[in-house]
Amino acid sequence: MNPITRRPLLAPLACAGLLLSAMGTSQAQGSDFPNKPVTLYTAFAVGSGPDAVLRLVAHKLSTQWKQTVTVDNRPGGGGFIAMDAAKRGAADGYTLLQLDSEHLAAVPHLYKKRNVDTLKTFDPVAPLFRTPFMVAVPAQSPWKNMSDLLNDAKAKSGGLSYGSWGVGSPGHLGGEWLESITGVRMTHVPYKEVSQLYTNVATGEVAWSFASIPSSQGVYKAGKIKYLAVAAPKRIPQLPDVPTMAEAGGPAQLDVNSFVVLVAPKGVPAAVRNKVHADVLAVLADPEVRERFNTFAFEPLAWSVDEIGRNAAAKSSQYEQLITKAGITLD
Repeated sequence: MNPITRRPLLAPLACAGLLLSAMGTSQAQGSDFPNKPVTLYTAFAVGSGPDAVLRLVAHKLSTQWKQTVTVDNRPGGGGFIAMDAAKRGAADGYTLLQLDSEHLAAVPHLYKKRNVDTLKTFDPVAPLFRTPFMVAVPAQSPWKNMSDLLNDAKAKSGGLSYGSWGVGSPGHLGGEWLESITGVRMTHVPYKEVSQLYTNVATGEVAWSFASIPSSQGVYKAGKIKYLAVAAPKRIPQLPDVPTMAEAGGPAQLDVNSFVVLVAPKGVPAAVRNKVHADVLAVLADPEVRERFNTFAFEPLAWSVDEIGRNAAAKSSQYEQLITKAGITLD
């Protein structure tokens, strides 16, 4: 082969060499991860259900990785406090962040002036769990099912109130969705303190609220509230006697839930992300972890990274419609 015919092969060979080098670097990054402490930021407060299970996951990962895994709580500010802290970290897997589906899918539509897109700032890394929500009403409420609640709401035309743990929360957007499906009008009352919300549901100061098991079990076990339905297509094993939304006479398509995942600053190496994903799934399969999740009615998830993105996109589309229709803004 003469010099003229040899020369065009040099560029492809050089590119191939660079590609192999990059692949080798990526694999090396994954093989020795982690070789220093890892920080898990969370947008949830100390003592909350998501915090409690994250600490167990962190403990299990620490044992598995033989490195310190620290949980750093940064609640408040619609999730921005935790997100701002995490995004200052390097995209190397040593900074991770626990967020829920509302941080991923609702925040960009609630804070349009901030021009934020959570999934353009962070990469999905690993799934954690999904939690269902029940419809909670005072224990002495005359309502026996969702048909009773909806008929009363229709008769009062906006006079019936429902509470939530904040504007843009699943409890709020779930209520907007219920109104959109059924055509009834109700009045949303947001609370800053979750405990106060369910105390006020118990006393009838608000007529009803969506509720998770961890947030409402104290009032429920005290016999002060009851659950009319679980806003899901299937009953949950923790409350087998509570009917589904459809069984209780509500709209069958109403499925109010929230999922929680781990993300990392954008650009985390694929090999590192794959290792964290695999190791978290191994932790979620641990019987001790599953038992702990079960006490909160948290369903461990085995989603791939792509599935996290697809589920977040589906939530985003739904939330965008609800938020736009209701004219909700937090700017």
